[in-house]
Amino acid sequence: MYDNTCKFLAESFSDDFARWLLGSAIALTKLEPSELSVEPIRADSVMFLESEELILHIEFQTELNENIPFRMADYRIRLHRKFPKRQVHQVVIYLKPSKSPLVYVTEFNLGKLIHQFQVIRLWEQATENFQNCLGLLPFATLSQTTNPEKTLADVAKLIDKIEDKQVQSNIAAATAIISGLALDRKVVQRLLRSEIMRESVIFQEILLEGEAKGEAKGEARGRAEEKAQIALNMIKSNIDLELIAQFTGLSLEQIQNLH
Repeated sequence: MYDNTCKFLAESFSDDFARWLLGSAIALTKLEPSELSVEPIRADSVMFLESEELILHIEFQTELNENIPFRMADYRIRLHRKFPKRQVHQVVIYLKPSKSPLVYVTEFNLGKLIHQFQVIRLWEQATENFQNCLGLLPFATLSQTTNPEKTLADVAKLIDKIEDKQVQSNIAAATAIISGLALDRKVVQRLLRSEIMRESVIFQEILLEGEAKGEAKGEARGRAEEKAQIALNMIKSNIDLELIAQFTGLSLEQIQNLH
């Protein structure tokens, strides 16, 4: 769910991401990975945003992957084949702190073939970089803060000031999910008002995913297993238990027994 949430933010608030990663708020639209090749492409953590002159390729990573350098070179070649005249800016964003040398690798080296890309380690980024843009607010607790709980409290206050209710709901839900990488679920639930998140696109996606998995397991187990799957998805995304109960119709006791 972390990957999908990050991709949702990058697509919905592309100006904020462009300002952060490119230095200016270039208008960008989503480029589907399927346009790069007729072959299957692993796209669960990948986001491509494009303008007429530039393509921004973002990889969100919660886990270490030694194949990232090759993937970046592979995508770059695919992008050049499809869009030979476009500039391409590639960046890998690591969300969870790590001392592994893998998070410092910025190039793919194959003999005389050397391809370079940008790497951002969120825990080294200044917190204020994320507090001044709506689309980046959910990442604030993963930044270079000495007190993630206080940072989340500050973010919650900023979310409360968002006038557009749909945007407010989406940002709150994204913040709840992403902050779960740095804070205990109970802390997240205490600081973020669950009722704000109810109409978020992100939560609706969780519901649909749960419904699809429930249906795939057949009618025999029926709606009960479907509801349980939805509840599990929401628990993993640090959603308030009372809000899960409202969405699924399960009791708090039933939900607590799931984890």
